[in-house]
Amino acid sequence: MAETRPGLALRFQRRFLAARPLRSLPWPELEQSLRTAPDSALLADILHKTILHPLCVKYPPSAEYRRCFLTELIKKHESTRAAEPLDELYDALAGVLKEGESTHCYKNYLLPTGHCVSLSESTALISKGTTGLVTWEAALYLAQWALENPGVFRDRTVLELGSGIGFTGIAICKTCQPRTFIFSDCHPHVLRELAENIRLNGFIPEPGGTWSIQTESQGQEGEGENCQNPKVIVAELDWGSVTEKQLLGLRADVVIAADVVYDPEIILALIGMLQKLSTSRADTKAPEVFIACTIRNPATYQLFQAELDKVGIRWQMIPAHSSCNFLYDVQPDVTILQLFI
Repeated sequence: MAETRPGLALRFQRRFLAARPLRSLPWPELEQSLRTAPDSALLADILHKTILHPLCVKYPPSAEYRRCFLTELIKKHESTRAAEPLDELYDALAGVLKEGESTHCYKNYLLPTGHCVSLSESTALISKGTTGLVTWEAALYLAQWALENPGVFRDRTVLELGSGIGFTGIAICKTCQPRTFIFSDCHPHVLRELAENIRLNGFIPEPGGTWSIQTESQGQEGEGENCQNPKVIVAELDWGSVTEKQLLGLRADVVIAADVVYDPEIILALIGMLQKLSTSRADTKAPEVFIACTIRNPATYQLFQAELDKVGIRWQMIPAHSSCNFLYDVQPDVTILQLFI
């Protein structure tokens, strides 16, 4: 059964706004639809759901991404000889061609709940000496799992380790109604970008104590409504130097992390911090811990499991969802581990 035209335009919208690789957009389906009914209405609908969408106008993907997208869309239009001229396409491309490239761009993730997470990201995978200024696959997977299991987070204090630029935590704050959400990282540039993205999405970070980044209360208005307005803290957290007393003060019920298992040294620091977290809660219930790992190097992933076994931290794999709503082109090897500290 052929896909409806509105459905096809929405598929373009979700992938384009999140700036997924252009090859992942449904170009073959578009070609098929245009062969069946060669007119400009579908192309105009796609244009208005992507380049001309209010989210794209306010928080645009990179100029290069938009230029390549429009060039491909124009090719599809020109290959449809019977289609009416579509000046809007060429006007949009002319506008993008006037723009200069920036070191930052935006990605807008449409959540199944109707909310949107808008993020400012670096256009480089490694920027300012860190990989924390882009959103990685495991963060998208962990957010999907959280959206499917909101009860894990509802009315609880959540600590996220290695928050990066904030996608997972912001998605949880918008949809899962945590009481308090503590974003944490150790890199100064990442922490500044993280705080800006939190404000961009309508939340006001609060000071998190003497070892936390202090954030200003003023900022941009977010898109859409806040969910139950959880208390939000941005914390500077170095796994090696944080003390058991500081961890105890956070009173975390749930601890999450994504894409933090990629280097042997980082693995040892992470496990050391988890041990501190365990001993800091000797008189109370230990927090639930969930770690999402992208398995790029099986040896590194196996080292993480071996080191957990060595210190007596039990773990189990969480059954994976068949696909991730936020990854349209690839489904990388991502595993979520629940740790029992």
